[in-house]
Amino acid sequence: MSEAPAAPRTASADGTPGDGTALLLTPPVPRAGWRVLPARVVAMCAVELQKLRHDRTELYTRAVQPALWLLIFGQTFTRIRAIPTGGVPYIDYLAPGIIAQSAMFIAIFYGIQIIWERDAGILNKLLVTPTPRSALITGKAFAAGVKSLVQAVVVIVIAALLGVALTWNPLRLLGVALAVVLASVFFSCLSMTIAGIVLSRDRLMGFGQAITMPLFFGSNALYPVSVMPGWLQAVSKVNPLSYQVDALRGLLLGTPAHPAADFGVLAVAAAAGITAASALLGRLAR
Repeated sequence: MSEAPAAPRTASADGTPGDGTALLLTPPVPRAGWRVLPARVVAMCAVELQKLRHDRTELYTRAVQPALWLLIFGQTFTRIRAIPTGGVPYIDYLAPGIIAQSAMFIAIFYGIQIIWERDAGILNKLLVTPTPRSALITGKAFAAGVKSLVQAVVVIVIAALLGVALTWNPLRLLGVALAVVLASVFFSCLSMTIAGIVLSRDRLMGFGQAITMPLFFGSNALYPVSVMPGWLQAVSKVNPLSYQVDALRGLLLGTPAHPAADFGVLAVAAAAGITAASALLGRLAR
């Protein structure tokens, strides 16, 4: 009778030969390092964007509000010339502000989705994977940025059809895309941070509605900072939306701007938002 084949010998953790039992019982160690993080961020972002393939209704319905702002508010105030814009037609002045507004409105309620994932048990499954929490948050935040970018393209097309004198310089348009994505990352992370505090969709909806309009009207989206009362000027100076609008106006219209300061503030705000949302992500899973 032939002998049973011997079990394969494997190396132990210290490199010496062993019977392989300990090695088989040891769970695989996930790969770590900065090289893995970008791939996981891209994977999370792709998963989020897959939802658009199944339901594009959100993009269509959200295009209605910016169109109404440009068609009604923009054209009306262009005729009455009530707001000083430095010689720029008001509808031209308004268009970058509406791009920023529509992007913010998409991102600011992104926390509702992560609460839904918590309730459906999806978030717990994601948290037990080797993917760091910061990569999960960053992937979701950049997905919100891409959605906002699609919305920005819609607003730009509408503005062009209304005769707004926008630039078509490819480098400037890349700068516009970067400004939209960075601001959307911050506002989506702000929403996810609030979600980690309130832990409820209803409460998050209340907080979202409470802060969106103050952020919008407390920025330079509708009127220049110089016409604001002093206290509102102070609010505008710490409002990331103001820096996004300033960057968009400078890129799209060629008006005086401060690109280094604008993009610096947006980048710092996005990094701070990712850090805060990552720190509070664990509270949602409790």
